[in-house]
Amino acid sequence: MTRLSLAAFAERLSIASWKNNKPDLCSPECIKTEILSGLTVALALVPEAVAFSFVAGVHPLVGLYAAFMVGLITAVLGGRPGMISGATGALAVVMVSLVAKHGVEYLFATVVLMGILQILAGVFHLGKFIRLVPHPVMLGFVNGLAIVIFLAQMTQFQVAGPDGTRVWMTGWPLIMMLGLVGLTMLVIWGVPKVTRAIPAPLAGIVVVAVIVIAFGIDVPRVGDLASIKGELPQFHLPLVPLNLETLKIIFPYALILAAIGLIESLLTLNLIGEMTGKTGGASRECVAQGIANTVTGFFGGMGGCAMIGQSMINVKSGGRTRLSGVSAALFLLMFIVVASGMIEQIPLAALVGVMFMVVIGTFAWQSIKILRRIPLTDALVMLLVTVVTVLSDLAIAVVVGVIVSALAFAWSNATHIHASALVTRKGVKVYEIFGPLFFGSVEGFAALFDPENDPDVVIVDFMDSKVLDQSALQAIEALAMRYEVVGKSLQLRHLSPDCHKLLQKAGQLMVDSDDDPHYGIAVDYSVKTGVLGAGH
Repeated sequence: MTRLSLAAFAERLSIASWKNNKPDLCSPECIKTEILSGLTVALALVPEAVAFSFVAGVHPLVGLYAAFMVGLITAVLGGRPGMISGATGALAVVMVSLVAKHGVEYLFATVVLMGILQILAGVFHLGKFIRLVPHPVMLGFVNGLAIVIFLAQMTQFQVAGPDGTRVWMTGWPLIMMLGLVGLTMLVIWGVPKVTRAIPAPLAGIVVVAVIVIAFGIDVPRVGDLASIKGELPQFHLPLVPLNLETLKIIFPYALILAAIGLIESLLTLNLIGEMTGKTGGASRECVAQGIANTVTGFFGGMGGCAMIGQSMINVKSGGRTRLSGVSAALFLLMFIVVASGMIEQIPLAALVGVMFMVVIGTFAWQSIKILRRIPLTDALVMLLVTVVTVLSDLAIAVVVGVIVSALAFAWSNATHIHASALVTRKGVKVYEIFGPLFFGSVEGFAALFDPENDPDVVIVDFMDSKVLDQSALQAIEALAMRYEVVGKSLQLRHLSPDCHKLLQKAGQLMVDSDDDPHYGIAVDYSVKTGVLGAGH
């Protein structure tokens, strides 16, 4: 079966690009779409923020304030218009340990430090390293996140049991819940076929909410999770000692949270970029996330990062500009301050239905169909990242995926080095080297030669090879020693001037040519000690 290149694979899996059908972003119709999209996102943010607050062990308003402030600041300053940020489960599972051991004030201080670290990451352009994440890792991330979002909705099918523990719904309550979820999904599926005047997810929420409220149907509602009524967030300095001991406590958590937040944000940025036809903005997004978290920590919020589920809702609802993100944040604040009573009446089934549609739209279904058509390593990496994302967390999954991909790449290149050998009429043997010479291929390189049985003059031609690191240089030095020991003449051709400078014993064996390559070697050379070492 024909194997697809990753580029073709990405093209097949990418969602239809918006850039071929750009709307007039200044038209009243576009503004209405952006605002309604923001309203839809805000409604979906409420139960998520409350749920993640419970996971982190803090008051629901701590999560809601974070969703408002992080969402607002990143919408204004972020690197990708249309992307939604807020309190997330990936961060909450790390925060719970800190809150349990040291209290919520230490969490606020940690969020401030987390933000500072993210700002520094943006200033030093560390966000550009997200390009090192291979496409199979990206697909695994998307599929894993879709599964995580789906599993997160399962808690809405649980109710409090007689002893206070959570138990699964049964009988009529379960039937009603499933029926309303199905109705929401049906409305979301059908509305775009009739009209695009309002976002389909908003239509689904409104239709189901009206039915439930009008007929007084007894199903779980947003207010059953917790009261979302509150005031405007107030400036609050974290009540922690300003000393080295506090720094020792919060720094490890801040570093982990900053890394997780940036990884999830930058991967979401790339995903939304594929959908909207946008590129770049990684460093700007790092700075925006950092500013948002720093401010949030001073206003009693739990911090946050980009949310793939809500970002997908926004894009699918037509949100393409910063207005949708700003609207979502302001609507959320309005819900907290003046409209909590109304929002608390919304049935959870409607929001679950919206998230189920997000799952369906997020999961890369075609990746299942062509698993057997892409390289085996890529398929295994994709599955590995998906599983680790579900069982552990996103940051670990991405790191594992990148490491496995890098090792597979190194191994593949290590096995590609080979040589063709010929003996000229003058009895000179010429080895033409093919493939990169680096730490992974030096053993194979050494096995190509036979100094004991080779003629007295041997030429090694590197025209179709490239010396990449210190290990490669040492392998060339060792080869020169092997031929010197048996008293034979060795010549090295088509090595770069940089190689000439760094090679010690083999340096005088090089033959200069007009067509010598010009590339640098990633090592430092000490003239005094003659030591080759890892460099920049």
